[in-house]
Amino acid sequence: MGSLEWMAWTLPTAIFFVTIALILTGMTVWQIISPGTERRGFLPMATTRGDRLFIGLLGSAFIHLGWIGLTDLSLWWALAISVAYLLAMMRWG
Repeated sequence: MGSLEWMAWTLPTAIFFVTIALILTGMTVWQIISPGTERRGFLPMATTRGDRLFIGLLGSAFIHLGWIGLTDLSLWWALAISVAYLLAMMRWG
């Protein structure tokens, strides 16, 4: 048996996972307090808040992957674009 390799938890990694956990907790509390209904926005289907959050997080991940693969610019720009995309998805998606 070899030695176990453990993930190095850097501060940005911890902040990322804590933020996702807080978003999911907040969405759960929001759903319990005020149950949402399906609605149509600019997406071609009726979606709930949870659907829009999932699509927004997935899209944000693809924005970051594309940014890393296609540009040499700072990741802070990708973060700003991803946050704007996620907020637009939650509001108008």
